[in-house]
Amino acid sequence: MSQPLSLLIDRWKADEHATHRTWFLWEERLKNFRSIRRGIGQVVREVEAGTFGNAYRGSSLETVVGSIAEQRQIFKGADHAFLWKPKLRIPDIYENPVNQRAFGQLLHACDCCDNAEALVEAVNRIDALKIKGLGPAVANLLYFIHPTFVLPFNTAIVNGYNAVTGSNVKLGRWDHYLSMREGAMRLNATYRHQLSNDLGAIAGLLFDIGSGRYSAPPRGDDAQGLAAWEEDLSRVREESAAAAKQWAAARESDTTHTQIQGWLRDLGKRLGFSVWIASNDRGRAHEGGQLGDGCLTELLPGAMGSADAVRLIDVVWVEPSTRKVAAAFEVEHSTSIYSGIVRMLDLALGTEVGAASTLFLVAPDNRRDDVAAQLRRPAFSRVSELGIRYLPYSQLQQHRDAIARFGSGLKPVLEISQLL
Repeated sequence: MSQPLSLLIDRWKADEHATHRTWFLWEERLKNFRSIRRGIGQVVREVEAGTFGNAYRGSSLETVVGSIAEQRQIFKGADHAFLWKPKLRIPDIYENPVNQRAFGQLLHACDCCDNAEALVEAVNRIDALKIKGLGPAVANLLYFIHPTFVLPFNTAIVNGYNAVTGSNVKLGRWDHYLSMREGAMRLNATYRHQLSNDLGAIAGLLFDIGSGRYSAPPRGDDAQGLAAWEEDLSRVREESAAAAKQWAAARESDTTHTQIQGWLRDLGKRLGFSVWIASNDRGRAHEGGQLGDGCLTELLPGAMGSADAVRLIDVVWVEPSTRKVAAAFEVEHSTSIYSGIVRMLDLALGTEVGAASTLFLVAPDNRRDDVAAQLRRPAFSRVSELGIRYLPYSQLQQHRDAIARFGSGLKPVLEISQLL
């Protein structure tokens, strides 16, 4: 199976519609890791303090899981496992305080551990409690804490693993998940030069096999099956018109996101601020150059509290004379507003930046209600206390030239934004 699987991996990586390019190499994926981990920490603190409550809706857990579920197709539906099903009373972590604390302890133990053995031990402890409905779907949370130790989990990934290895992994069982994880890590080690130390890569491959995009290579000495599979693989795999259109829209979304960042970059400079562009966006092509041209190349000492909390914010304006942050902007073009607000939550909980600067969510005009609805969520109360503001695209586009010519400081930007 080794040579055919190696061939499949190469074809998969070259396919612009497969998860390797649409998700694993997607820059927004990397931006969410720290914020999701911070959100998981908030869940743990609330459970430990007894303030988590007894409902999923409106909780900090819904915020984090929602942010994961919005990360393109591989995590679509990730929130289903955490929705409270009252007739079945699953997952039993909302109205059972003992189980809730055990769940919080699992998240805390995995957040604190630094090796795979400790992580597996924590999983075995929760498995021993047999909490009804709390199964391996939790791995999708743990993946964002330890992407090199934890394999993401869903039905398609399980189906893909079974198809590739001939295993019979079943959903909902931690022991089956741990067995699949071990096998997937062995596969990953074998094809490490084609895959990644991050288990998200092999999870994406298994997802695309399990969801039917690719057929698994025949196993053993099935020469006829192997020949048929190779013939099938050699044909060009074109997406349907709808899927191609969707991918084109996603690329257009990335382009628009960069354009808005460029507007904010140029406006900040004209108003006399030093500008920081998210570290993983600086190299993006923009107007014949790169988005990070003329911007800060490193965080100013003492300017940003916790540098890790700020480095992935889309655009940050810094006051040159004081080296203090004047404003931070998150651009939410078409992706979930969760992600931007979670990063603002990261600022609110982890640094002094939020208290000393103005925070803006920059989004299309038709997303105003979405922004307002998310900011009203109880899990985002710390962010809303900071007076986070909504800046519509139309106002930025219409007034940015006049502000650049005649404005000074943040006042004109505050006038075209809205406090929600």
